[in-house]
Amino acid sequence: MRSIRRYLLRTLAITMTVAGGVAVTAAYLITDHELEEILDTQLSLHSRIVAGQLDPDATQDDYARLATRMSLPEHPARQYSEGDAIITADNITPKLYHEEELKLVLGFWDAQGSPKLLGGRWNDAGPFPSPHEEGFRWENYDGHRWRVFSMFDVASDTWISMGLRSSFHNEVVERITWNNLLPMLFLLPLILWLMSRIIRRGVAPIQALSSQVQNRSAHDLRKIDNPVPHELNGLRQSLNDFIARLKETLERERRFTADAAHELRTPLAALRIHLDNAQAGGEQSLQKAYVGVERLQRVVEQLLILARLDQVATTSPATIDLYPIIAELVAELWPLAEARYQHLKLTGLTRLEVRADEVEVGILFRNLLDNALRYTPEGGQVEVELALLEGLPQLTVRDTGPGLPESLLDKVTERFRRASGQGTTGSGLGLSIVSELVQRQQAILTLTNREPSGLEVSVRWELPT
Repeated sequence: MRSIRRYLLRTLAITMTVAGGVAVTAAYLITDHELEEILDTQLSLHSRIVAGQLDPDATQDDYARLATRMSLPEHPARQYSEGDAIITADNITPKLYHEEELKLVLGFWDAQGSPKLLGGRWNDAGPFPSPHEEGFRWENYDGHRWRVFSMFDVASDTWISMGLRSSFHNEVVERITWNNLLPMLFLLPLILWLMSRIIRRGVAPIQALSSQVQNRSAHDLRKIDNPVPHELNGLRQSLNDFIARLKETLERERRFTADAAHELRTPLAALRIHLDNAQAGGEQSLQKAYVGVERLQRVVEQLLILARLDQVATTSPATIDLYPIIAELVAELWPLAEARYQHLKLTGLTRLEVRADEVEVGILFRNLLDNALRYTPEGGQVEVELALLEGLPQLTVRDTGPGLPESLLDKVTERFRRASGQGTTGSGLGLSIVSELVQRQQAILTLTNREPSGLEVSVRWELPT
């Protein structure tokens, strides 16, 4: 569809034309039927009047006088006597009052069907066919079709027929139909012009809305506040929602880029210094450079995880068992704990079902456990517990590390946010990744300091349905 306005105008024009054609056809058929009934009524009524005026003892002279009244110019009425003998009223000058009189004819026959008196048109090609029964019929005569009503007058022992040529009926129907059609034909251009104006005005708000969006710069992410008709409220709201999501995405990308650049700038600068010192012969600088590379590697890995989480839509959760996932990851990170003489244990339930994504749960727990192992000193303890708390499934990771300042407990999930004075290197992205995954799974994240030291991190899900 190239243009709504053209589509509407073309469709409405075709619809009006078709509707007009149907209306005219219906008017023609209805008029044809109704006029036929009206004319049939007139034929029967006039025939009754004539029968009422007919003298039962009428003589040939009476029929002759009647013939002079029924004669028309160039079509004289003819009186018949004894079958073959024809007496034509030639001694008068017939007068025509209306040209349509030529299409209405009256005739008389005796009881045996022999003509007595026939109007002018019913003599042009010999006597008009005699009636055989009362009522209406169609008769073809001299190349024309006639609508005929016949009745038998018992008093005069005479058949009376009155006929109307079908061309009269057709002309009246066509005239009525054309009288209805012509005004429509004259008004159609005006109606189309008015429709075009109305449609143009109707689609103007769409064009205004399109212009407002089209003329905006790439950095203009304000909401669309132009007044629009009720039918466009949904479209405007959808556009505003899209703009809001786009603004949020761009803001997140800008914040991510700025934070990543800031976070990578310092270790890169330090790494370069350590490499320069190592090149000058400092052995300790080489070891520090290696630690810096490890930190950069971890930062990049976590940045890639965050970028993937930002770009991928929320997955459809499924009912999964946490225990095999947690047990496998605990076994995977066991060597890291053993290398630092840490005591890592898995306690609680051996089956715990939640509504979540299996891959996301794995990333979430890996970051929780990795953080706990990193910040727990050598010889410390890290405990992972699966439990039902108040009927809700909960995963808890407890460590014996330094914990967090109370002022940072509600801020530590922000990207690149770390507590000062930490002896362990980190990027400040681990808990940010955890927070993002918890939100995607509509779970609840809780951070609590332990006594005398340590941190307890809990993730609670809704019950699976």
